[in-house]
Amino acid sequence: MLTGDVRPTTLEGVKSLAAQLRKKRGIKHAIALDLAAQAANCSNFRNAQRLLIQGWQEATRPYVLLSIYWCDKEQKYASGRETLKVELSRSILDICGRYALKKVRGFGNLRMVADDHFICDDVAQSQEYARERLCTAVRSVRFMEYTGLRPPQSSREAHPKTLARDQLPGRDHSTAWIDPARGQFVLIDEPYGGAPDEAKRAAWAARTGWSSVKTAWPGMYRPYECDLYIVTDARSGYDLGALAANIDAMPPPLTAESWSGESSPSWDAFVSPLAKTAQAMRRARCRGTVNPNASASSVPYSYQLGSTRRRPVGELGIAGHIEAGSIIKAVLMSRHRPGGVWNRLSPLRSTLEDWLELERRRGELDGPEFFQVYYGDTIANKDHLEKSKSREGGIWMLGELKAQLQRAYSDCAPLRRQLHRIEMSVFLIKKMKPTAN
Repeated sequence: MLTGDVRPTTLEGVKSLAAQLRKKRGIKHAIALDLAAQAANCSNFRNAQRLLIQGWQEATRPYVLLSIYWCDKEQKYASGRETLKVELSRSILDICGRYALKKVRGFGNLRMVADDHFICDDVAQSQEYARERLCTAVRSVRFMEYTGLRPPQSSREAHPKTLARDQLPGRDHSTAWIDPARGQFVLIDEPYGGAPDEAKRAAWAARTGWSSVKTAWPGMYRPYECDLYIVTDARSGYDLGALAANIDAMPPPLTAESWSGESSPSWDAFVSPLAKTAQAMRRARCRGTVNPNASASSVPYSYQLGSTRRRPVGELGIAGHIEAGSIIKAVLMSRHRPGGVWNRLSPLRSTLEDWLELERRRGELDGPEFFQVYYGDTIANKDHLEKSKSREGGIWMLGELKAQLQRAYSDCAPLRRQLHRIEMSVFLIKKMKPTAN
């Protein structure tokens, strides 16, 4: 039977499966609907219409749906979709804000397409890998739900001076968190079992005044392979024991071995119950499942199926990239540059280096000079060093960089994302208090 492990949990899932059955078996659509409804543990499609719609409409408990599409080259290009429904104590956006979720392990590549649905636009390399990624996201949500912790909002919150000066010994797979009720920084460290030297950690705690507590919960990163430690400043009076108790009271972490989601053998777009408009239905399409094509203003990085990254039409040229790299490095080296500017210009230069890689011709910048365009200490234009000595000079250079990019490239979403980073950097520099000479 085609249904196999496919167990639709929504009416949309039943309809999607019915379409597959009709094409595969050449049967009437009504018969296919009944067979698909039976896969959802309903007697027929009419029963599914009553039970599944009623189930969504009467459900008062919040939930979120997470979807990842996959294609396994090792299995003769078998493909499909994994969708996991997660019941929550409150709305996902009440647990963590939409933009803060991007900093949460497992959610970095997930896009919110409806109030109840996140999808990944990157096609996973296998069904198992897709399930593992979704389970990782669920473990992170459960952690926030039970602890009340949130990702830091700024780099200053995420990097306490103590940890910068004196790193936690044996730190591995760690993530930074904030208790919003107290403004307390909490480091969650997840090294492999038995890896940390407890004696060195005890000496570090005595030296810094911080505390480290090992919990019994198996963790978010790799449950049952890693241990979870809570690390925070003990001098603050923060109740570390209460946090550890909340973590230990959490249910066992979800793993791919205990998969309970919906598995579809199709790349048909999954539409969640709250995606009710035509625009919401279009958003629900995984971009990685669409053949990439060039448009009038942007082109894909690659024309292979699954490629989602795009760049603008146009070229900055080798000389233009060298000038752009010189400006970015000068601004980053300036003492008039606040920390938030690094968070904007660092991904900007990484993106521009990618564009340079795709724009250069054979024989151009073949050696280490390619790396020197956007990285390293070499400033191509010495005038940029002089301008970096003042806040006004930094603002002028960023304005010039923005103008150069606008002249070289077509207006499109990939370009606008980079221009926004420049604009935010200018805003932060203007907002920064003047530094005494």
